Amino acid sequence: MGFKIIADSSNDMTPELQSKYPVEIIPFKLTLDGREYVDDAQLDPIQFITDMSAAKDVPRSACPSPNDFLEAFEGDEDCFVVTISSKLSGTYNSAQIAKEMYLESHPDKKIHLVDSKAASIAETLISMKLHELIEKGLDFNEIIEVITGYVNEMKTFFVSESLDNLIKNGRISKLKGVLATALSIKPIMGAEDGEIRMFDKARGSNKAFDRLVEMIMDNAKSVEDKILAISHVNNPTRAAHLKAELQKRCGFKDIIVVQTRGLSSLYCDRQGIIVSF
Repeated sequence: MGFKIIADSSNDMTPELQSKYPVEIIPFKLTLDGREYVDDAQLDPIQFITDMSAAKDVPRSACPSPNDFLEAFEGDEDCFVVTISSKLSGTYNSAQIAKEMYLESHPDKKIHLVDSKAASIAETLISMKLHELIEKGLDFNEIIEVITGYVNEMKTFFVSESLDNLIKNGRISKLKGVLATALSIKPIMGAEDGEIRMFDKARGSNKAFDRLVEMIMDNAKSVEDKILAISHVNNPTRAAHLKAELQKRCGFKDIIVVQTRGLSSLYCDRQGIIVSF
């Protein structure tokens, strides 16, 4: 029978990670100035970031439909579906509708939806953890129990050099965004109970970076068996610096660095850094 892992394209899986941890990605559709992009393996993330920087209108995203998930459910494998937080997108709801429809005609199929309560690289870590549990030989219900605890313990933080898209999409009020930009204030944001929250702020990029490191260290308890993941919006130098700093100061089993896909780039915006563990 076996298992299949499915995720939406908020999951920042790279081709290199995909070769080791296969995940079927269901893409979001992204729109810049009326032009539609499919957030799949054919999307050039660097060109998308360039186009995004030049866009004048509010960037838009459309979540996968129930039919997209129905197609992914085909096959003999039981399925785990990892989605962006249900409080940030309709993706979880689309997957839930598809699950109910599919089980009507395939009652013996097992499908479990994993609400990441976050986005981006958090979904990647959840997908990797699912593979680890499958390889250990856990059964379907045992995997559900362990992955639920894993998700509940996860921490996700992010810092962006630009607040433009968060302002345009209403994630930050226009007044707060304009003031923050004018004063070079960088919010350190993250996921809490599935919603985006501002945890702290700092004046300038370097101080925001230092505060991000401090927040990670404050939350990095008993991490010897954990992987920390960094996703960046075309900011490999800053991501490498963060990795080196955390390797010196924390005891994570491993630290991985990836480039964001389209959706994460859209919301974290230019030069953004996302961290999950």
